[in-house]
Amino acid sequence: MRTALLRSLAALLAAGGPTLLPAMAVAAPTPSPGATPVNRAGTSFLTATPITAGQPVRVDASVGDHLYWSFPATAGQVHEINATVTFPKARGGASTWTVDVFDGLRRRQACTAGAQTPTVDAQASSVTLGCTLREVRPWAEPWSADPLPGTYVIRLSVIDLPEPDLGAPIDVDLLVGAIADRGASADDGELAAPLVPNTKAGTVLNAVPPVDAEADEDSDWPADWLPDVGSRWIWTGVGGVLAAVAGVVGFALTRRPRRA
Repeated sequence: MRTALLRSLAALLAAGGPTLLPAMAVAAPTPSPGATPVNRAGTSFLTATPITAGQPVRVDASVGDHLYWSFPATAGQVHEINATVTFPKARGGASTWTVDVFDGLRRRQACTAGAQTPTVDAQASSVTLGCTLREVRPWAEPWSADPLPGTYVIRLSVIDLPEPDLGAPIDVDLLVGAIADRGASADDGELAAPLVPNTKAGTVLNAVPPVDAEADEDSDWPADWLPDVGSRWIWTGVGGVLAAVAGVVGFALTRRPRRA
């Protein structure tokens, strides 16, 4: 048995080591056939333009605008967002762009891949942004920020640029892709009932009888009033007595005798 294992290990090493299975990757999004292009964008969460996965977006905007889109997400999906900003005119300096994604509770969702906040120099004619979200879960703990089914919002904006470049025209192309729905079984269950805090009060333990306060004061009266041997009050009192005695002795030694 041991000889067979050693031979198998030697053959595996001679072949170049074990072959690792690649992790699941989300393919680059492609427009859906027959999808209607979208040529507008919202300016806030409330006015976000609704789009769907595979629906191409192309809008004309200005540098400094905050552009919003919304799309639906169901459990088991993994979404990838690609955006390209094209600069028709020359710019005065480098700029930094960002694409942020928020869930239905407006919680910012983390990106697992993609250039979410790239910086482009003044000579570049375009910049590409990307964000691959985590898999949408059918349920999650209330304190977690895990992505849940609902309407997600995309925000595209510039966060750092020279002031003279504000208002310059730009062209924005955006596309959202999603892999096939894998169902709730990939997340090991679903939420069966709403989670609510426990409002039942606990019971008071009466195993130890309460101590009578008056009896406690009577029994510990000397100990409560007498200071400790090492207390600063004792040393302060002793120091005061010694100072008084030294004053009286000094006065008696230095005073002049009265003349008759």
